[in-house]
Amino acid sequence: MKYFRSIALLGTSADPPTCGHEALLKGLLTIFPKVVTWASDNPIKQHSESLITRQKLLKALVEDIGSPQLEIVQELSSPWTISTIEKASSLWPNANFVFVIGSDLTDQLPTWRHAKDLLKKTRIGIAMREGWPIQKNQLKTIELLGGTVELLPLKIPKSSSSIIREQFKSSQIPKVILPILISQNLYQHGRGKE
Repeated sequence: MKYFRSIALLGTSADPPTCGHEALLKGLLTIFPKVVTWASDNPIKQHSESLITRQKLLKALVEDIGSPQLEIVQELSSPWTISTIEKASSLWPNANFVFVIGSDLTDQLPTWRHAKDLLKKTRIGIAMREGWPIQKNQLKTIELLGGTVELLPLKIPKSSSSIIREQFKSSQIPKVILPILISQNLYQHGRGKE
């Protein structure tokens, strides 16, 4: 009951959503009473598809998972996490938030806009992504900024949106997303290279 009354917040580029996103969302549902996700623009990435397209793909994945604990709240979308946390605080004023990141972002988090303020407003939950180990000094840096870090008991399989964009791999795409990508000719410039 560690996360009783906590809301897990998971923003993602979803460019496109992968089996890793699916595993992470399902895993978070085993830990948290409520999981909220949305598609967003990452200020340090170049996105292949529009935010609207990525949001529709993520929505299809959320609907396929079909849990009443899981919700897509697109109005939380912002390139800046601090803005997202402020919006979430106005939507759920009495909630405790755990902002979830993959272990690949641990090193970047201290460089985010208003990182110190962000870390005062939310705990950080880190899900281990296969192939992205965490260094103790990375956690120490977040803690020195005032952050509370929780390593989530999850292992996310190796899958990557960037790899799918470079080389279309249907094995890394959730079953509900694959027909949408094919019918709308999304991310397919690398098809046939599996």
